[in-house]
Amino acid sequence: MIFSLTILGCSSAIPTQNRYPSAQVLHHHNNQFLIDCGEGTQMQMQRFSIKASHLNHIFISHLHGDHYLGLMGLLSSFHLLGRKNDLHIYAPPELEEIINIQKAVANTVFSFNTIFHHLNNQNEGLLFENEKISVYSIALKHRIPTFGFVFREKQKESNIYKEAISAYNLSIDDIKDIKNGKEYYDKKGLLVPHNMLCKPSEKAKSYAYISDTVYDESLVNKIENIDVLYHEATFGEDLRDIAREKFHSTALQAAQIALKAKVKTLIIGHFSARYKNEDVLLEEARQVFPNTYSAVEGKVFPV
Repeated sequence: MIFSLTILGCSSAIPTQNRYPSAQVLHHHNNQFLIDCGEGTQMQMQRFSIKASHLNHIFISHLHGDHYLGLMGLLSSFHLLGRKNDLHIYAPPELEEIINIQKAVANTVFSFNTIFHHLNNQNEGLLFENEKISVYSIALKHRIPTFGFVFREKQKESNIYKEAISAYNLSIDDIKDIKNGKEYYDKKGLLVPHNMLCKPSEKAKSYAYISDTVYDESLVNKIENIDVLYHEATFGEDLRDIAREKFHSTALQAAQIALKAKVKTLIIGHFSARYKNEDVLLEEARQVFPNTYSAVEGKVFPV
């Protein structure tokens, strides 16, 4: 799949026998983006055949241990394997200090450059882009500075029919103009309908990662019409008060956000260790938003 999500970890706070802490990999063409890096992430990457050589960008939502304590181990393995490519890390600024302290204590100089991009509430917006995708940060409401990430595929150009190129003797400039939506007139001055010249490209897709947050309707406008939304669902509605106290969401609240934002698919995760089976949370969310799925480790979701 050209654009897909692999779940590596979906537990909150502490790992369980069946669930690792938060981590997932978003695949887009030849790029891989690691989102959060809880304990054991590199083991899960090996388990689910994630090629570390394609990983050049890591996004850390916040500095609670279940979202980043696997990072130093992963970086150390990259170093031991002789990695040379630059690695970009998008995270709250304190993470750079944490990594540098561990490197200094171990008297280690990585074989590759780690380039930190500091996140703060004042710089919400574009974090990264290439010719195919853009990545944005959004501030969330949690006990410490926390961020969500929105990945938006860039709209592809329309595809010119080969038959049209020969039939109308289109030049390279003509083709560029038509792909950009410009009207085309033949030699007789007649307008040629665009659908006779081009095959429409597939609609650009999008993915949003909403990490730890209290129920927050201000998110709706920021993730409206997203194709696939991951939203934390730490607790069930019976523990709604605890969720609010700890700045987390319930499964039902995650579904309410998905419904209000008109997303197409909802994935819930970050399940409390008190739930041996997350089916009760999935059922709760589906009462509000039927197209909801659990973030089962190893499962691959198309975007």
